[in-house]
Amino acid sequence: MKWYADRPARLARQVVADLVAVAWVWFWATLALAVGEAVRALRAPGDGLVDAGRGLTDTFGEAAAKARDVPLVGDRLAEALDRGKDAGGTLSDAGNTQIQAVETTAQWLTVALVAIPVAFLLITWLPLRLRFARRASAAARLRDQGRLDLLALHALNNLSLRELADFPQDPVEGWRRQDPEVVRALATRQLRASGVRA
Repeated sequence: MKWYADRPARLARQVVADLVAVAWVWFWATLALAVGEAVRALRAPGDGLVDAGRGLTDTFGEAAAKARDVPLVGDRLAEALDRGKDAGGTLSDAGNTQIQAVETTAQWLTVALVAIPVAFLLITWLPLRLRFARRASAAARLRDQGRLDLLALHALNNLSLRELADFPQDPVEGWRRQDPEVVRALATRQLRASGVRA
């Protein structure tokens, strides 16, 4: 496949377009990662809830263990303190739920901020580049095989009326007669339009 034109002006435009495409992907990937990190910073309250819940669970668990040693009321007191331990577990679960929600949001936001711009690039820039590569490769192959008459025929179908009118004589008639100068001129214009050196 011929990815770049032979003519310097068109080559420069293609290189600039490719660099812009790479910069576009880099920009959105960098932005997506930064946004993902910013959203992940919102998990701090959830981490605080988890830590607080663990602290409550540990504190009430130790208190319940010690309360069991108290004569007569130790079991009832330990049971009440175990409820506080359960509240610590509930608090930790709430924190974990919040952390999971923040992580999921950050992940999907990062994916969306990369996928949407890249998809836009793939449906705008990539088809143009592929179309050029196919056209230029086919034109270069015909040129290398010496099939200028096919290139000339293609030029007759694709050149604008103004370009066809610029010929000193009727290019269709010259092509039919296989006039070498007309065929070569038409083929050269088609190669030039395809971005290939004649």
